[in-house]
Amino acid sequence: MTSNTSVPASPTEPGRPMAGWRLRLYTVIFESDTRAGRLFDMWLIVLILASVLAVVLDSLPALPGAQRELLYRVEWLFTALFTVEYLARLACVRHPLRYALSFYGVVDLLALLPTYLALLVPEVHALIDVRVLRLLRVFRIFKLTAYLAEFQALGGALRASRRKVLVFISAVLMIVLVMGTLMYVVEGPANGFTSIPTAVYWAITTMTTVGFGDITPKTELGRFIASIMMLLGWGTLAVPTGIVTAEMTARRLGSQPVSRTCPECLAEGHAPEAHYCLHCGSALPHLEQPDRS
Repeated sequence: MTSNTSVPASPTEPGRPMAGWRLRLYTVIFESDTRAGRLFDMWLIVLILASVLAVVLDSLPALPGAQRELLYRVEWLFTALFTVEYLARLACVRHPLRYALSFYGVVDLLALLPTYLALLVPEVHALIDVRVLRLLRVFRIFKLTAYLAEFQALGGALRASRRKVLVFISAVLMIVLVMGTLMYVVEGPANGFTSIPTAVYWAITTMTTVGFGDITPKTELGRFIASIMMLLGWGTLAVPTGIVTAEMTARRLGSQPVSRTCPECLAEGHAPEAHYCLHCGSALPHLEQPDRS
């Protein structure tokens, strides 16, 4: 007798349905290792980019009225399509509330709400609020992170190295606080350093090599401290980049290639030693071993 037990879903995961139309819809929407899933993701990326482009064009002040009206209709078309997609995602998962409260669920909702909320805000009395709500539609660009593997790899590396990055940021904050306080004592209000927060602001802009120039040291000792801050900033900026890059390299070296594709159902993700497709059971093509001679 075969067992019907399965691995329990994580408490934070929306859950994969067991069978029926919900499973078929879930496979198309959430899984990109089939032909239908890849086509869905591809067209969704095109719609996201097109909708963001429409938002950008709509912000042009010199846009003629006819074209603005066309963009308005196109925006509602995008909103209708993304609404159907959002409802389909909620319908095909076992735990809709978990998906709605997840990062991508919130992003999906933020991509829809501004267009609907703009209808409820009186345009005569709150034109600025309407414009802000409409500009919030650019949150759709974050939906791309769910469909591009590069975004997911970068996000995984950032999550894995977050403790190191937080320790580094804490050290930087301590440095700018100490150096800013020191500059407040050395330069004083007469030279623009009117308070410790203002001096810390100067230390941050100097250490990050921004250098607005609105506050500059006037004394010799202050310029010497500023020179030290510049050198610290020049060497400090590379630290978080090195931390994340090292984590990405370690993750890449520690993973096996999973690019083998089934010739029947086009499913990907098969291990190098696999002989049969994990989805349809078809025989996989022989994997050529590299010549080590």
